[in-house]
Amino acid sequence: MMNIVLATASPYRIEAMRVVGIPFEAIKSDVDEYFAGRPSSPYELVKCLSRMKAEEVAKDCIDSLVIGLDSVGFFGGIILEKPRTREEAAKRLKMLSGCSHEFYTGVTAINTKTKDIYQEVVMTQVRFRELKAEEISRYLDQDASHLTCALGYDPSNHLSATFIRDIHGDLFNLSKGIPIATILSMIQSIKE
Repeated sequence: MMNIVLATASPYRIEAMRVVGIPFEAIKSDVDEYFAGRPSSPYELVKCLSRMKAEEVAKDCIDSLVIGLDSVGFFGGIILEKPRTREEAAKRLKMLSGCSHEFYTGVTAINTKTKDIYQEVVMTQVRFRELKAEEISRYLDQDASHLTCALGYDPSNHLSATFIRDIHGDLFNLSKGIPIATILSMIQSIKE
């Protein structure tokens, strides 16, 4: 059986993949995500970065299926990545209040035996309810992961889970940054 390798150190993605029950290994990629000339479309950006991460890890893997992932949010023509400060996270949550935004995850799978490359981009749409300033502040006090999540909030834990009015698309994509159904389909089609 081919080894499955996730090119990630994300505890969210690792936890979600463990739910599936397929044996895998997680190896952190060492890719500069902020290179000059990177794509300006969220779709193309996550596709590019997920491939770079998969290629970086695949160099050291034999007879493996290496899966690279990258996620970003998108709102009002702006790509949303991990906020650098609490103030940036607060400003973002205020901006998203009462509005819809998108969350993109690029998935690149590389079969290191055949050198075949498979790519998908999954988009989940999220609509927030109206948020009060004190809710945003309370959330940022409670949860330091606002600096480690691409959207600036953790949609599966803490108070920020209550910010979401509704979602359209893959729940695991939004909550863990890994579209499990897409990955399982890729693994199945590659093994056939």
